[in-house]
Amino acid sequence: MPAPILAASAHPNPWMVLPFVALLLCIALFPIFAAHHWERHYAKIAVGLGAITASYYIFGLSATLPVLHALEEYISFMALIGSLYVISGGINITVKGGATPMVNVAFLLIGAVLANIVGTTGASMLMIRPWIRMNKVRITGFHVVFFIFIVSNAGGCLTPIGDPPLFLGFLRGVPFWWVLEHAWPSWLLVVGALLAIFFILDVRNFRRAPAPVREMEAKPEQWGFRGLGNLLPLGAVLAAVFLPHTWKIGTHDFGITASALVMLAAAAVSYYTTPKPLHEANDFNFHPVAEVGWLFIGIFITMIPALQLLGGGDALHLRTPLGYYFACGTLSAFLDNAPTYLTFLAAKMGTQGLDVQSVADVRHFVVHHEPFLIAISLSAVFFGAGSYIGNGPNFMVKSICEKAGVHTPSFLAYVWRYALPFLLPVIAVAGWLLARMAH
Repeated sequence: MPAPILAASAHPNPWMVLPFVALLLCIALFPIFAAHHWERHYAKIAVGLGAITASYYIFGLSATLPVLHALEEYISFMALIGSLYVISGGINITVKGGATPMVNVAFLLIGAVLANIVGTTGASMLMIRPWIRMNKVRITGFHVVFFIFIVSNAGGCLTPIGDPPLFLGFLRGVPFWWVLEHAWPSWLLVVGALLAIFFILDVRNFRRAPAPVREMEAKPEQWGFRGLGNLLPLGAVLAAVFLPHTWKIGTHDFGITASALVMLAAAAVSYYTTPKPLHEANDFNFHPVAEVGWLFIGIFITMIPALQLLGGGDALHLRTPLGYYFACGTLSAFLDNAPTYLTFLAAKMGTQGLDVQSVADVRHFVVHHEPFLIAISLSAVFFGAGSYIGNGPNFMVKSICEKAGVHTPSFLAYVWRYALPFLLPVIAVAGWLLARMAH
């Protein structure tokens, strides 16, 4: 006889949030203070903490449904992230020549738009190497950081494909086009302001360069694109997002959606039809997406108790959209922004007697509590650029730049020299304007 299923409204023991907290702290601190140990054991830590929570539900509470639902959501999440990563790894962009400040601004703007189509991870992996080549003669720390600000984070706030927090919201029931409809003014403000700041810094950098360097960088760039056949599987992935979530293989309680199957098939087609030299030119390997996969299986399982507890009432004692904007944003900067988004969404919905596990409740929340959803959504995306650990692509970009011999700021230098003086004022103004519009 199958184990009984825990009602969605049942609350676990509050102590069971500890595996979730422990995993987030490990993600935040181990790469800084014990990087070698973390690289060797992160998968064991994530799966081990997830196993504690899963065992508590299955054996302690005789409840399988929360775990099954979390696994189903995890598969859908990784199908999108993984397929976009694999397909973008088969498209190679080459560039010869340097880049003027204006060309750099145009490149970052293209990256910000592209992030909404192939995700911030896909856009970052696709564009960081051409970015390094374009600026190889005079590249410095702010080139790396502003690429992370714009392409790896803020640019992707217009669609659920753009950034993992928004895709989690989409999986829970937030309509696909709702994000674009409500986020585009903030996107224009934040991306535009960051591009303007970058342009000022880059002009100064360009003018300090020796005359021969400026002359070389002013020459027209020569662009090359290979692997464009991968646009077909990319189109299949984008189309699959719109397939009904009720189309799936399995039971009512657990199954693999048709959307996820199409995405995985498109990724397989892309990987096996892409010539090996293209993958080699992109230094393509599965390590970055495997790391995301191992970490998020732990996150999806360990967050179950936190979501259920926060869904039961006003646990955070926040009253305004601006309060949620800065609280969610602060944690998104130093924890992973995807679970932070879901945690704050569950908390706010709980104050209204709504359950984040229910699609109907999420749809009700979208309609009747719009300012809070906008605040939570945008803060998770924008503040994810606040440190190297705020969003998955940030560390990937840092790693690629370091491998290419580019000087990248340390963790503290990133926050102190760039995030606080440049990023924070921009997204603080965006939050203030959101609060004004809410009234």
